[in-house]
Amino acid sequence: MRPEPFALERYFARYEFSAPYLLSSSDCDGLPMAEVLAMADDECRALWRDLTLGYTEPLGLPQLRAEIARDYETVTPGDVLTGAPEELIFLAANALLSPGDHVVCTFPAYQSLHQLPETIGCAVTRWTPREDEAWRLRPADLEASLRPETRLVVVNVPHNPTGALPSPHDWRAIVDLVAAHGARLFCDEMYRGLELDPACRLTAAADAIEGAVSLSGMSKVYGMAGTRIGWLAVRDEEALARLAALKDYTTICSSAPSEVLALVGLRNGAELVARHLERIERNLAALDGFFARRADLFSWARPRAGTVCLPRLADEAVAAEALARRTVEEAGIMLAPATLFGFGDHHVRIGYGRENLPDVLARFEAFLAAAYPPG
Repeated sequence: MRPEPFALERYFARYEFSAPYLLSSSDCDGLPMAEVLAMADDECRALWRDLTLGYTEPLGLPQLRAEIARDYETVTPGDVLTGAPEELIFLAANALLSPGDHVVCTFPAYQSLHQLPETIGCAVTRWTPREDEAWRLRPADLEASLRPETRLVVVNVPHNPTGALPSPHDWRAIVDLVAAHGARLFCDEMYRGLELDPACRLTAAADAIEGAVSLSGMSKVYGMAGTRIGWLAVRDEEALARLAALKDYTTICSSAPSEVLALVGLRNGAELVARHLERIERNLAALDGFFARRADLFSWARPRAGTVCLPRLADEAVAAEALARRTVEEAGIMLAPATLFGFGDHHVRIGYGRENLPDVLARFEAFLAAAYPPG
């Protein structure tokens, strides 16, 4: 299969490690290795000390799968498959879909969520949240998109790139619609755990419906993207078997050191998440002030979860792609224009999970004052 180039990842490959300042990163700051190892309990220290760099279990380290299962209500370690998050999206699309199937997918979204079904030969209906309702995913819009041949509904909540989060009422309606239709639910839950109000955390898809697939991992919530460890949780033995069999043609198994590091991170998850949420609150306060001062240039729906938002350019004369290009070339600050998501030229994605957000934001504001003076 030959999917279209991944626009966002190609853009990040060009600028992420060359631009001095990043204002569009979707993760929290990466944790230093020494800090992770210092958190290890006795079992994890022994696993690390005695680690051999041979093959690992294809489904994942048993202790890691058990730790992952604890984050769910009904999922058992036997319902979990580990792998790199992007690999797992690839496996799910190819294991669960066939040419001619119909898929409904949240849009804008991480490109592989809709690009891979399209490349397989599925018809994909894009389900766009309502910007005028703070990026609400309307259940009625999903209902109107369902067809007799709909096999998969792909949702991303909390949502990248808008930071939106459905209400519990809307989420229940979405789940019920998928269940009543007889389709399978696939939910990208990479930001689950970074809700600004923990009481708003939604039931994981894998817990909500038998056969639904939850995707999560270490990248966004835990600040451990470099481990390349993620997981799928699905209470469906046959589906899990198909996923595992296809993984034999990708990585086969995960990195042995990464599995132990991920286990340490998960066992210290509450502390890590609390730290990241405190930083997110501070950074959102800084963004509140920025968007108030530059209301002539931007409008936004304040995010409810995660580490990204999608402000709109209030000045129709300013195009997102041109702004991003000028910002990185003249100020060394990387933004992500919505064109990278195939979502027009009127929005930019801003990430606020990094410790240096206030400094980068101040530099961005100074650049805008000169390039696009208010008034």
